[in-house]
Amino acid sequence: MDLQEGDKVELLIEAETALGYVVLINDEFEGLLYRNEVFEDLEVDLEVNGYIKNIREDGKIDVSLRPQGFRNVIEIDVDTILDKLKNSREGYLLLTDKSSPESIKFQLQMSKKAFKRAIGNLYKQKLILIKEDRIELVK
Repeated sequence: MDLQEGDKVELLIEAETALGYVVLINDEFEGLLYRNEVFEDLEVDLEVNGYIKNIREDGKIDVSLRPQGFRNVIEIDVDTILDKLKNSREGYLLLTDKSSPESIKFQLQMSKKAFKRAIGNLYKQKLILIKEDRIELVK
Protein backbone atom coordinates (compact mmCIF):
# COMPACT_ATOMS: atom_id res chain seq x y z
CA MET A 1 0.00 0.00 0.00
CA ASP A 2 1.55 3.28 -1.08
CA LEU A 3 -0.81 5.55 0.87
CA GLN A 4 0.29 7.70 3.77
CA GLU A 5 -1.62 9.73 6.32
CA GLY A 6 -2.35 13.20 4.95
CA ASP A 7 -2.31 12.13 1.28
CA LYS A 8 -4.92 13.74 -0.96
CA VAL A 9 -6.96 11.01 -2.67
CA GLU A 10 -9.99 10.49 -4.89
CA LEU A 11 -12.99 8.97 -3.13
CA LEU A 12 -16.00 7.23 -4.63
CA ILE A 13 -18.93 6.91 -2.23
CA GLU A 14 -19.96 3.24 -2.35
CA ALA A 15 -22.47 2.79 0.48
CA GLU A 16 -23.94 4.52 3.50
CA THR A 17 -23.70 2.71 6.84
CA ALA A 18 -24.57 3.49 10.45
CA LEU A 19 -21.00 4.74 11.00
CA GLY A 20 -20.73 6.79 7.83
CA TYR A 21 -19.80 6.05 4.24
CA VAL A 22 -17.82 3.20 2.74
CA VAL A 23 -15.59 4.70 0.04
CA LEU A 24 -13.31 3.47 -2.69
CA ILE A 25 -9.95 5.22 -2.45
CA ASN A 26 -8.13 5.90 -5.76
CA ASP A 27 -10.08 3.04 -7.41
CA GLU A 28 -8.04 0.59 -5.35
CA PHE A 29 -8.58 0.59 -1.58
CA GLU A 30 -11.65 0.60 0.64
CA GLY A 31 -12.00 3.14 3.42
CA LEU A 32 -14.47 4.68 5.84
CA LEU A 33 -15.63 8.29 6.05
CA TYR A 34 -17.24 8.86 9.45
CA ARG A 35 -20.70 10.44 9.48
CA ASN A 36 -19.82 12.94 12.24
CA GLU A 37 -17.13 14.44 9.98
CA VAL A 38 -19.40 15.07 6.99
CA PHE A 39 -20.92 18.54 6.65
CA GLU A 40 -22.34 18.25 3.14
CA ASP A 41 -24.79 16.02 1.32
CA LEU A 42 -23.22 12.85 -0.05
CA GLU A 43 -24.80 10.10 -2.11
CA VAL A 44 -23.74 6.75 -3.53
CA ASP A 45 -21.60 6.99 -6.71
CA LEU A 46 -20.54 10.57 -5.93
CA GLU A 47 -16.84 11.27 -6.52
CA VAL A 48 -15.10 13.67 -4.13
CA ASN A 49 -11.59 14.56 -3.07
CA GLY A 50 -10.53 13.43 0.36
CA TYR A 51 -7.55 12.87 2.61
CA ILE A 52 -6.10 9.85 4.37
CA LYS A 53 -6.80 10.38 8.04
CA ASN A 54 -5.56 7.15 9.58
CA ILE A 55 -4.24 3.79 8.41
CA ARG A 56 -4.96 1.32 11.19
CA GLU A 57 -2.86 -1.68 12.16
CA ASP A 58 -5.51 -4.01 10.73
CA GLY A 59 -5.12 -2.30 7.33
CA LYS A 60 -8.41 -0.41 7.46
CA ILE A 61 -8.27 3.17 6.26
CA ASP A 62 -10.12 6.16 7.71
CA VAL A 63 -10.59 9.14 5.42
CA SER A 64 -11.76 12.72 5.75
CA LEU A 65 -13.07 15.35 3.35
CA ARG A 66 -10.78 17.90 4.97
CA PRO A 67 -6.98 18.00 5.07
CA GLN A 68 -5.48 16.86 8.33
CA GLY A 69 -3.46 19.06 10.64
CA PHE A 70 -4.50 22.14 12.58
CA ARG A 71 -2.89 24.69 10.25
CA ASN A 72 -4.47 23.28 7.06
CA VAL A 73 -7.94 22.99 8.57
CA ILE A 74 -8.04 26.37 10.29
CA GLU A 75 -6.88 28.18 7.14
CA ILE A 76 -9.72 26.62 5.14
CA ASP A 77 -12.28 27.52 7.83
CA VAL A 78 -10.97 31.09 8.13
CA ASP A 79 -11.17 31.51 4.35
CA THR A 80 -14.72 30.11 4.30
CA ILE A 81 -15.91 32.58 6.95
CA LEU A 82 -14.12 35.53 5.33
CA ASP A 83 -15.65 34.68 1.92
CA LYS A 84 -19.14 34.49 3.43
CA LEU A 85 -18.65 37.81 5.20
CA LYS A 86 -17.25 39.55 2.12
CA ASN A 87 -20.07 38.22 -0.07
CA SER A 88 -22.86 39.15 2.31
CA ARG A 89 -24.58 42.43 1.42
CA GLU A 90 -24.60 43.53 5.04
CA GLY A 91 -20.99 42.59 5.84
CA TYR A 92 -22.01 40.33 8.71
CA LEU A 93 -23.27 36.85 9.53
CA LEU A 94 -25.98 36.17 12.07
CA LEU A 95 -23.82 33.60 13.82
CA THR A 96 -21.94 33.74 17.12
CA ASP A 97 -20.18 31.30 19.40
CA LYS A 98 -23.62 30.79 20.99
CA SER A 99 -25.25 29.72 17.68
CA SER A 100 -26.52 26.18 17.39
CA PRO A 101 -24.33 23.57 15.69
CA GLU A 102 -27.14 23.09 13.16
CA SER A 103 -27.18 26.79 12.19
CA ILE A 104 -23.42 26.81 11.73
CA LYS A 105 -23.49 23.60 9.70
CA PHE A 106 -26.34 24.94 7.52
CA GLN A 107 -24.66 28.27 6.77
CA LEU A 108 -20.98 27.29 6.63
CA GLN A 109 -20.80 23.48 6.28
CA MET A 110 -18.48 23.16 9.28
CA SER A 111 -18.72 22.03 12.87
CA LYS A 112 -19.31 24.44 15.74
CA LYS A 113 -15.85 23.59 17.10
CA ALA A 114 -14.21 24.51 13.76
CA PHE A 115 -16.30 27.70 13.58
CA LYS A 116 -15.28 28.84 17.06
CA ARG A 117 -11.61 28.13 16.35
CA ALA A 118 -11.77 30.08 13.07
CA ILE A 119 -13.59 33.12 14.49
CA GLY A 120 -11.13 33.19 17.39
CA ASN A 121 -8.31 33.30 14.85
CA LEU A 122 -10.04 36.06 12.84
CA TYR A 123 -10.72 38.06 16.01
CA LYS A 124 -7.07 37.86 17.08
CA GLN A 125 -6.07 39.12 13.63
CA LYS A 126 -8.51 42.03 14.15
CA LEU A 127 -10.40 41.09 10.95
CA ILE A 128 -13.82 40.63 12.60
CA LEU A 129 -15.88 42.02 15.44
CA ILE A 130 -17.90 39.64 17.58
CA LYS A 131 -21.21 41.24 18.53
CA GLU A 132 -23.97 39.81 20.71
CA ASP A 133 -26.01 38.58 17.72
CA ARG A 134 -23.51 38.41 14.85
CA ILE A 135 -19.95 38.54 13.57
CA GLU A 136 -18.97 41.31 11.18
CA LEU A 137 -16.01 42.39 9.12
CA VAL A 138 -13.88 45.20 10.52
CA LYS A 139 -14.27 48.16 8.19
